[in-house]
Amino acid sequence: MTSPQIPHLDSNQQQASDALVHMIADEIAQQGAIPFSRFMELALYAPRYGYYTGGAHKIGAAGDFVTAPTLSPLFGQTLARQIAPLLPQTAGNVYEFGAGTGALAATLLNALSGCLNAYYIVELSPELAARQRAYIQQHAPNLAHKVKHLSALPCSFDGVILGNEVLDAMPIERVCRHENGDFSRVYVGYETGRFALRYQSLLDPDLFQAALNYFPDTVSLQHAGDYTSELHPAQHAFIRTLAEKLTRGAMIWLDYGFDAAQYYHPERSDGTLIGHHRHHTIHDPFFRVGLTDLTAHVNFSDIAEAGCAAGLDLIGYTNQATFLYNLGILDLLAAQFPQTDTPSYFQAAQAVNTLIAQHEMGELFKVMAFGRGVEVDWRGFARGDMCHKL
Repeated sequence: MTSPQIPHLDSNQQQASDALVHMIADEIAQQGAIPFSRFMELALYAPRYGYYTGGAHKIGAAGDFVTAPTLSPLFGQTLARQIAPLLPQTAGNVYEFGAGTGALAATLLNALSGCLNAYYIVELSPELAARQRAYIQQHAPNLAHKVKHLSALPCSFDGVILGNEVLDAMPIERVCRHENGDFSRVYVGYETGRFALRYQSLLDPDLFQAALNYFPDTVSLQHAGDYTSELHPAQHAFIRTLAEKLTRGAMIWLDYGFDAAQYYHPERSDGTLIGHHRHHTIHDPFFRVGLTDLTAHVNFSDIAEAGCAAGLDLIGYTNQATFLYNLGILDLLAAQFPQTDTPSYFQAAQAVNTLIAQHEMGELFKVMAFGRGVEVDWRGFARGDMCHKL
């Protein structure tokens, strides 16, 4: 669904989007309709033209969305309180996935400088890596030497693996459970110059079993109409792989999402897939392909299962507001801005409110942590842990 308020594209942007459309259309012409997961993968990560590989600025006021680290350094400083006690029990490394602008890395470098050995950023995009280096050089110049960029997974991890809004950017499968109980997998075709959704019987045994496990029983519930939602095999495999490579330390994931019961509620009958473009919500997955972020919420029950299946301890699961409260974000705000009648305090307090308010990021965003071979006070989950809901 478009809006007259969405800015027009310049010629370079339009050409880039058109080039990606032709690339995807050519693949469909050669192979037939492709799974929606493949379309989403190309839309986000195709070389040169994908959303995350195309080079345009995506994060912040001038981009398509805002993330917690760009709102306030207080987010990263609070998170550092949970990471700091973990580092001495490991090799002292932090591994960040999806570092975006580099804002969280710069904040954590400054906050953890005394106990940090190295700060690894796993980044597939050379253009993003260059931006991150420049940001860190400007905001943490004395610690920039501790940053090491990786374009592939290391053989093992010894330290803290961290990801803020990473899992939601992974391609998902769209599956439909019809009123009669049958399952279809959603594909993307291309006809008469346009992409279109296609539905084919769900034959993949792993996807079929996952759909049986998670989707509500539309027949017994007498659910009127089709029930469409997402499955997350890429997220599951990613977490499983990292967990198997984690020899000692922890994983902390922050993202928007639900436990399975909330995610696959019978009333949530069209899933959570959504697009973001120029701070507008987009409901058409084919709108400005390559220039619109496509995302789906995280099924944290599935993330928990993936980590535990690889032998990790599930430490905690709570919402972002509770996590930040437990770690003292309000104390940090008060300490850094003792004068509460100043514009700087007002701006900082507004940012903190966005991070913790129920109707902003506080409730929808969740935090999940795993551990292996570490014994620390997990203050972030001291109150309000929700593992029992998983």
